Amino acid sequence: MIQPTGLSVLREVGLSERIRAEGARIDRLFGVAGRRTVLDVHYDALGPGDWFGIGIHRASLFDALHEGVLAAGLKVRTGKTIAGTRTDGRQRSLVFDDGSESEAFDLVVDALGTRTPLARLEGRDLAYGALWATLDWPDGAEFTENALQQRYRRSSVMIGVLPIGHGTNGRKRAAFFWSLRSDRLEGWHAAGIDRWKSDVLALWPHCEPLVEQVTDASQLTFARYAHRTLKSVAEPALIHIGDAWHSASPQLGQGANMAMLDAWALARALELADNVEEALRRAVAMRRRHVRLYQWLTWLFTPVYQSDSRLLPFVRDRVVGPLSKAWPATRIQAAMVSGLIGNPLRPLGLSPESAAHKKRAAGKVPTALS
Repeated sequence: MIQPTGLSVLREVGLSERIRAEGARIDRLFGVAGRRTVLDVHYDALGPGDWFGIGIHRASLFDALHEGVLAAGLKVRTGKTIAGTRTDGRQRSLVFDDGSESEAFDLVVDALGTRTPLARLEGRDLAYGALWATLDWPDGAEFTENALQQRYRRSSVMIGVLPIGHGTNGRKRAAFFWSLRSDRLEGWHAAGIDRWKSDVLALWPHCEPLVEQVTDASQLTFARYAHRTLKSVAEPALIHIGDAWHSASPQLGQGANMAMLDAWALARALELADNVEEALRRAVAMRRRHVRLYQWLTWLFTPVYQSDSRLLPFVRDRVVGPLSKAWPATRIQAAMVSGLIGNPLRPLGLSPESAAHKKRAAGKVPTALS
């Protein structure tokens, strides 16, 4: 999901309209456990203005960014697997798995993800991951086209359906996911696809037009999650951004947005600083508070939706769910999923595309986002 934070970066690089056109507008996040509504977040709870998220396939986002790189005339090299780096004074070269090296660079930006070979692994792998599939949006199905919808059984089973816009064939698409413990993946394969379909439909019968599109287990990709935050974000001529710096469960839908904020902070710092070393300090300082805050929030909320706990979903369903429907909880929830808790945009010289932000900046509207 692209949140208002990520959209603000895309707008600065001229890609927001393309992403909005290719993706699906999301106005609400809605989750049900049994007969209880336990998640109901509306973006309009943020206040005046046109607030929303965008569901989009990761490949569509990548293509837009990649074409932006090519349009800017930047060189792209492929065909090498990066194994490490080597410092040479104030510069750094890339070391490849075949033993060869690149020329030396003033700065290496590590965007290789949570298991990057350029940093020491810290934190821990999470017990739960998810099976994902990209499917055609079912015409006439009882799903909302502008909402992320989920169904839960305690916190050990979760189904999600997210509209993600249009594919190359022009058809509307959906991301479908099923929560699963990593150590149960082999057993899931052994049980067979028909057993899994029965489990899905027992929890959420409306999913039938989606799961009938899945005829083979190879159509589902298993995503493993980890919760890691690097202690040393920047080294001489090297900085880690995105999941290479901070990885977490996707429960709050912040991954791509946090990465784009990191990249924008680095670009802004390089413009303002006199040298690379100073720029790296500035970039990390611009982002550290927001990163720490969302790493903590994700660590706190993930077990509520993905764990073997029986107590947490009981509290979620009978206490937190009902209480979250009242103000100011509605606003706080919307701010959390929007990525706006901690006011991350101001230090980066960004602003959300919303009349509400302009009123806040003028001191006319109190905010729960700071």
